Amino acid sequence: MSAGSKGRVLIVDDEANAREALAELLTDEGYTTATASDGYKALGVMGDFEPEVVLTDLKMPVLDGVSLVKRGRNIVPHAAFLVMTAFGSIDTAVEAIKSGAENYLTKPLDMNALTALVERAMEKARLSAETAQLRKALDNKLSLDNIVGDHPSMQRLGKLVAQVARSRTTVLIHGETGTGKELIAAAIHHNSPRKAGPFVRLNCASLAESLLESELFGHEKGAFTGAVARRQGRFEQADGGTLLLDEVSEIPMALQVKLLRFLQEREFERVGGNEVVHVDVRIVAATNRDLTGLVKEGRFREDLFYRLNVVQLDVPPLRARKSDITLLAQHFMEKHARENGLTQKDLSDAAIRALLMYPWPGNVRELENAMERAVVLATGDSIDVGHLPALTSSSEAESLNVMVPGVTLAELERAAILQALEVAGGSTQAAAEMLGISRRKVQYRLKEWGMHAKGDPE
Repeated sequence: MSAGSKGRVLIVDDEANAREALAELLTDEGYTTATASDGYKALGVMGDFEPEVVLTDLKMPVLDGVSLVKRGRNIVPHAAFLVMTAFGSIDTAVEAIKSGAENYLTKPLDMNALTALVERAMEKARLSAETAQLRKALDNKLSLDNIVGDHPSMQRLGKLVAQVARSRTTVLIHGETGTGKELIAAAIHHNSPRKAGPFVRLNCASLAESLLESELFGHEKGAFTGAVARRQGRFEQADGGTLLLDEVSEIPMALQVKLLRFLQEREFERVGGNEVVHVDVRIVAATNRDLTGLVKEGRFREDLFYRLNVVQLDVPPLRARKSDITLLAQHFMEKHARENGLTQKDLSDAAIRALLMYPWPGNVRELENAMERAVVLATGDSIDVGHLPALTSSSEAESLNVMVPGVTLAELERAAILQALEVAGGSTQAAAEMLGISRRKVQYRLKEWGMHAKGDPE
């Protein structure tokens, strides 16, 4: 689109005078225009011109307007088509609309009506293109590739998510706060046959029991003070799609009975009503609590637990997959640099060591916040320790102990070498002596990781 243009309009008419007059009118209105004398030529112009609105005559000798609309949609899927006809019967109008036209105009044209219709069609075309871009961005964000790290535990999780997404099985996602349970749930929905249906979320810990029941199941008019009309609950809103029950462990015992009934029979009644409502909803539950322990304590129904726990997905904490920290840090740096209009930056060796030594109690969410802060504060080409928030870490020994469950020997070796270098002020010789290995091995590993030591003499 040229600077200052209101948009691109392609005008297709076999009458040269009419074609040029329309082009002059719309150019004067601020649009960028192109013209074609028949449907076939118009199809050739579409690929390069990429019109947002196509204004075409209905009756043309080579390729008529209806056929042009049908074929043109494959070339410019988000364009709006307006059809002009001298035969203003209901049949021709219906034929034009059925072919995919946005609207039709009868000749002789009312120029005020024409410009108004072009303006509305342009708005609709842009909304369609923006929606497609948002959907593509969502597809990229919820791609299974975006939730799978390099660590073996995340590779296994990714494969499980891909498997369960194709089914309608109830899934229980377990993981600490900030590990990305909601992202996993959204990915399950987005990669399932229910993708076109709604994805509805409810945090069960955020509402009182009376409000939670109404939020889940809806209510009838007059069910309680303030219920002035019937209201759909989350189950009805999610019909044909997926309902995420986040913090499912916080559902009170009385409501657990109603939830169990729904999982067994796929039906429920609204609060204050007797009508049985049937919906087709897939349930994905998430929790950071040990439901097995809550069952033993009598705080969570055992039968409900087994209904929810058909397939359990465990999302590992960030400290148990240290090898993904630099990968995620780089991803978040690029993301927030792009969103803030800043240049891409590199992580210094000291910053990498600080990130790897910190236990990340807030998991991936905390790491993203730290990298967003660093991207905004760093003024040079790289992010250093000073740009990171105060990462209060345990001693080196405690940090290693935190890492032991579920990590590989390669990760332990990397952590030990980097922490020894930190203590040794960057000297590979001193670090090697601490670890009882050769200096050459330390240097080889650093080169393998794309790092270098700053404390060695020149």
